[in-house]
This record gives sequence, structure tokens and C-alpha cells, in this order.
Amino acid sequence: MDTIINFMKRNYKIILAVVLLSATLFAFRSNSVKSVDSEKDKMLMELLTFVIEKGHYSPAKIDDTFSKGIYKDYIQALDPSKRFFLQSDIDEFSKYETQLDDQFLNKDLTFFNLTYDRLIKRMEEGKNLYKVILTTPFDYSVDETFNTDYEKAPYAKNAAELKEKWRKQLKLSTLSSLTDRLKIQENKEKGIVDKDVKSTSEDLKPGEFVDNINNSEKGKTDKSSDGKPKTFEELEKITRESSMKSLDEYFGFMKELTRDDWFSIYINSITARFDPHTNYFPPEEKERFDVSISGKFEGIGARLQKKNDFTEITELISGGPAWRGKKLEAGDVIMKVAQGNGEPLDIVGMRLDDVVKKIKGPKGSEVRLTVKKVDGSIKTISIIRDIVEIEETYAKSSVVERNGVKYGVIYLPKFYIDFENADGRDAGKDIAVEVESLKKAGVNGIVLDVRDDGGGSLSTVVDIAGLFIEQGPIVQIKSADRNKEVLYDRDKKIEWDGPLVIMVNSFSASASEILAAAIQDYKRGIIVGSKQTYGKGTVQNVIDLNKFVRSSSTGDLGALKTTTQKFYRINGGSTQLEGVSSDIVMPDKYAYLKMGERDVDAAMPWDKIDPAYYNVWKNNANFEKAIAESKKRIAQNPQFKLIEENAKWIDKRSNENLYSLKIDEFRKSQKAIEDVAKKFKAISDYDYHLKFTSLPQEALAMQKDASLKEKRDRWHESLSKDIYVEEALNVLDDLQAKPVAKKSTPPVAIKKEKLVKK
Repeated sequence: MDTIINFMKRNYKIILAVVLLSATLFAFRSNSVKSVDSEKDKMLMELLTFVIEKGHYSPAKIDDTFSKGIYKDYIQALDPSKRFFLQSDIDEFSKYETQLDDQFLNKDLTFFNLTYDRLIKRMEEGKNLYKVILTTPFDYSVDETFNTDYEKAPYAKNAAELKEKWRKQLKLSTLSSLTDRLKIQENKEKGIVDKDVKSTSEDLKPGEFVDNINNSEKGKTDKSSDGKPKTFEELEKITRESSMKSLDEYFGFMKELTRDDWFSIYINSITARFDPHTNYFPPEEKERFDVSISGKFEGIGARLQKKNDFTEITELISGGPAWRGKKLEAGDVIMKVAQGNGEPLDIVGMRLDDVVKKIKGPKGSEVRLTVKKVDGSIKTISIIRDIVEIEETYAKSSVVERNGVKYGVIYLPKFYIDFENADGRDAGKDIAVEVESLKKAGVNGIVLDVRDDGGGSLSTVVDIAGLFIEQGPIVQIKSADRNKEVLYDRDKKIEWDGPLVIMVNSFSASASEILAAAIQDYKRGIIVGSKQTYGKGTVQNVIDLNKFVRSSSTGDLGALKTTTQKFYRINGGSTQLEGVSSDIVMPDKYAYLKMGERDVDAAMPWDKIDPAYYNVWKNNANFEKAIAESKKRIAQNPQFKLIEENAKWIDKRSNENLYSLKIDEFRKSQKAIEDVAKKFKAISDYDYHLKFTSLPQEALAMQKDASLKEKRDRWHESLSKDIYVEEALNVLDDLQAKPVAKKSTPPVAIKKEKLVKK
């Protein structure tokens, strides 16, 4: 999940003190004339050790238990499907299982160097294996099985056993694709167009090589050059060729990974032992993180992907300079990149990250791209870089009317903020604008949807919660020194005092949980959704590691995101592990899967502190009735019953790992799965036929921007098919009746807290 980032002045002082103190400790390293890679890695480990021990909220004890955790996470990250390392490799590696704590403290790279060199060797051997295996047809009449529970699977004892494991993995992958192709062809011969055929590989486990049918091939009949349906042998060959192509691309991507990339995996196996949200960001990852928090970057506004040695444009970001120029299009292949009038650089075969660096650049600068167009022509296109805003990052709202009553739905995908520009966009300001626009549209209630919202800026949470209350505390924070602070909304103005529903699910985390908890504690609105939210109750600071050295001879060192605080509800409870419990629990198809903070290794514990001083919202007399009515509807709703049944089935399926590699048995088992799945198709087909529309200002923008219109139309359609949104609107209905005003509501806590500025 994403992080709550807190950039309060007090934390800057802590970080600055660490930087100043450490400058003298690490400056001498920068002038080293030894191996650049080795010295840079050692410097990085030294920096991380120092910063975590001085700045982390609760540093873990660095001992043998700590070492075993690193070992387990790292080896699993290197080879999750156990298709590269042999048991002999693991036996050799395991000698270091209790030594990694000492190696970390001593900046010893012995274990990393050993595993890195061995992995590169084993991956090259794996590349040779699949090329040999896929040249020969598979015999699908043989009665054999393959188990995809890689965690419990043993490592191969020797090269022959490893080759056999590869053979079975690839056979299962191609068998999955082959059965799809056979079904499509058989249905076409019967005149049946099955739009719902999906690769059975969706049932396979993560890490499995899977050959999915390309979108362009779905729905087509595989025919020979004479127009006749292809034979079984021809289809079998196609699946192997497709798997070969997929694996070529996979190994091409793996070849692009540098030693630094693999070292980052090792470092993060170490940082994760302190807590799941303390992470090292290599330079490129830090840049991506910044973009995810701010929702913007400087460049041309094009999404790229690597296809073998070529870089292809997959999408133009709406509103960006490439989109405005109308000369580039999805499918174009970039051949060369030039900076202004500079010499064009051939980028064929270049790593994707390096290509992105060449194309991105400061606002106002020129980049010239030599591209091979979709029609085969070669063109050189000049683009002036600009600030690109990623529209999907930002809040959006919609209006729906039913039974003569209007409601507004606001979706917030992230608590974004631009730390570099006080006048830039942030979630707090944008939600205020959306609320004001919905008021002007005459809505009678608002649903604020933070489902799948993993968090973001702490300050924006306070601003957003403050839109719905008069004033008061929003969240409490404890730092490493265990001193407590209370963050307040001090604006007496209430932007929205009408009915309010907050929608959450099991992936609502961090900032989302602070917002939901505050609204719940004030009894300001009703929380609906999954039984519990994710359960992340910690705050992180991102520390630029380059500030710790006097010279840049080692290059960009990246950044460390480390946990410096824990936050607490205003009622004193922590959301750590427990999350926020919904007032109205709606069945969730992932309810029985272990995906919360409570299921993550090395997660920090739950605790509580004294409550803050706050007044409960007065106009909530209809809450209990609305909650009771909703629970009654949910219990009687056949669609929700079906979702609950589906959740139990998904949980059961998650534990089924054994697959037959005999085609008749495989198709039989897949047919049984499909038959059960058909029962649950009504979940995705559900539609309560309400029309959602954009607000006037966005409707005007949609007239000029076809891409925006398409995105909004898709969103509105999804809202009209979302039973959770429907029930949230039902709750707003129940909240409409005028409550009996209370004379006063006593404060929840007797003790007043010292006021702290935001």
C-alpha cells in the first residue's frame, strides 16, 4: 500500500540533524578510487544503517532472527517459482542465513555477490532450457500433474530435475492457452460467439509463465492458409511459439536489469525487516514515487513499453504535449531521440528506464523523436516538453438522480499533493472544489469513495475531513520520541453539512483510514464497505540520501522511505493491523483472502493512547435507523448473497494448486470451474440502470477531449453497475429524514490537548 507522507517542520529538523551529523561520517567515502559499484553499495548500506537506527519509530533488533528474515525474503524475491536455483545453491546460501545481520552492520557484500553471480548464471541456463523444451511438441495424453504451490515445493536437486520442472511449467502454460484456442475454434464451428472466454491461466498462481491469447486474436477462428480450421497439431505449435515469444520478452526484460537493480532487491529485503513500509528507492523508483504522490511530471506525456529491442508508445496522456501535438499515436515505435538540435541517439536495444530519461526533461525544452509510424513511414517529430498531469491521479465527481433526488459521488484515488509548489494541485483543495460544485448542482447527499485508495499526504487528510465538520482534532500522532501531537481542523466553515457516506474496502489504507476513522468517531457520516480496511497506521518520511555526502562521484544514491511516526484515531485507538471497521459491512469477494497489514510479516503492533477532546456531530439521529435498514437490505439481497458465496469459492480455489497436464483431465477440470463461474457471472452483469453524469465544467472539457469523455463514460457505466454504490445511495436515502435536533452533545474526552498547528 502507499504511504502517509508527513512533511511537518518538526520532522525536517530531525532529518536535518541526521544529515548534518552524518555528513562528516560519510564524506570520506565519496573520494574512494576503489570499485565504484562496491564502494557505492557499501556507502548505501552505511547510510541506511545510520538513518534507520536514528530515525525509525521503533528500530528492529539486528540479530539472528533479523538475519533469517532477510534471507527468507531475499531468496524468495530472487526465485519465487524455484525455477532457477538448485538445492545445492540453497545449501550453499543457507550457510549465511544467520550471518546477514553481521554482514549488514559490517557492510559486507559477500552474500549478495554470491547470490547475484549465481542467479545470473542460472538465468542464462534457464534461457537455454525453455528454448530447447519449446522446440518439441508436448504430449498431452500423458497422465501427469504439476503443483503450483511454489512456497512448499522443493528446489530441484540437479540439472535434470530442474529441466523437468521447467518442462511441466511450460506444458501447463501452453496447455492453458491451447484449451482456450480449442474452445474458441469449437464454438466458432458451432456458430457460437463466446465473448466470455478467458484464459484458464487466470486460475494459475503468481510466478507461472502464462501464454495468454492476445486481444487481437480473441474471438477469431484460427484458420489455415486454405481457410479451414487449424488442426490440433497446428494449434499446439502456435501455443509453443507464443510461449517462446513471451519468454523471449521476459528474459529480454530481465537482461535489462542492472546489478544496482538486484542490489536494491537485497537492500529492501533488509529494510522490510524494520517494518513493511520502510523501503529503499533507487533513483528511478524515487522519481516514480514522486510522480505518484503529485500526479504530475515534466515530459511529453506518453506511456511507453518495451517490445523486444524496441520502445513502443502505448498511450498518450490526455492534455499532455504529445497529445496536443496530434503527431504521435499509440503503436508508434521510437527509433531515435535528440535533444533540441543535438545529434539523434539510436535507442534501439536501450533499457526502457534509460529511454524514459532521454525523453523526459524540463518544461520548455525540445525533444525530437524519430519514430516508425503505425503505417510503416518514418517521421521526425519535435515536441516541446511541458508539465504533464496524470488525470487518473486526481479526484473526480459525478451526479446521479433517482426518485427526484440528486446525489453526488466523489472518487478519490490517492491523497496527492505537490510538495514543491504550494499553489499546485492537492487532494484537499480539489475535494473542496468538487464539494462546492456538487452543492451548486443541488445534491442532497454525498458519497466519498476511497476504495483502493492506498494513502498519500497526511496534511490533505486533515483538510478533507475538515470540510465536513465545524472544527476539531482529526488525527493524533506519536513520533519516535513518543511525544504526542494532535492535528486539528481550525476552519469553522463547514463545506458540507448534509448526509455523508464514506465507501471503503480492504485496500483502503493509511490516509484513507485516518479519514474514515475521523468521520466515524465524530459520527459525521456512515462508513460502508468491507469488514475492515487495510490496517496501516504508520507515517513515513522520504529522506534524500544524496544530502548525506559531499561529493556526487558515486552518482545518485536514491532515497529512503522510513517509518517515523504512528498515527491514532481521535478516540485513542490505532488503525494499525485492525484498520477501520465499517458501520455497514457489505460482502466482499476478497473477504476471506489474507491481504491486510495484519497478514504482513514484520508489521508493527497495535496499541492505543488517550483520546483527544472532540464533540460528536449533532445531526446524526437517523444513523442507527439508516444502518439497520441497510443491514436488512443487504441480508435479503440475492446479489450480495451471491457475492458472499463467490468470496468463499475464491478462498477455496486459492488453496487448489494441483493441475493435471493430461488435456482431457485438464479440460474437464476447467469445465467444472467454468460451470461454477457462470453462476457468478451475474455479479459482473449487474446493472441498476441509473444515469450518472459529469458536472457542467467537466462536460465542457469532455466535448473537446475525446479521451477524457471515453474515460468518464466508462466510469459512469461502472458506477451504474456497482452494487456497492447503489447501496451507498440507499443509505443516503435513509439519512434524508430531518432529525430531531439535540440540545448538546457532551465532549468525548474530558482532557483537553494542547493545540498544535497543522
